Amino acid sequence: MEDCIFCQIINGKSPAEIEYEDPEVLAFRDINPSAPVHILVIPKKHINSLNEITENDQELLGKIMLAIKQIAQKRNLVDDGYRVVINCGPNAGQIVNHLHFHLLGGKKFHNLH
Repeated sequence: MEDCIFCQIINGKSPAEIEYEDPEVLAFRDINPSAPVHILVIPKKHINSLNEITENDQELLGKIMLAIKQIAQKRNLVDDGYRVVINCGPNAGQIVNHLHFHLLGGKKFHNLH
């Protein structure tokens, strides 16, 4: 997806502050953070949104969760807690059509009801 900013970051065509990378997952700092720690964790495979995942993506999604845990540990978020958010679709606030997980931490969050 040439016009996808996240794909451009994956391919090194757009800059990002990389926090984590392995062959299938990339994590980088959000350029407009909503918390002291705000990291986007994405699959390197282009998937538009959570609505587009298939059974073939189960292993990849597990790897993303493990990467999130590793980043949270590295950033010392585990003891105080952190939030992981997936926005799916425009009404939920998804701006970039590439599946991404927001790892948020470093502050106290209000409970979601």
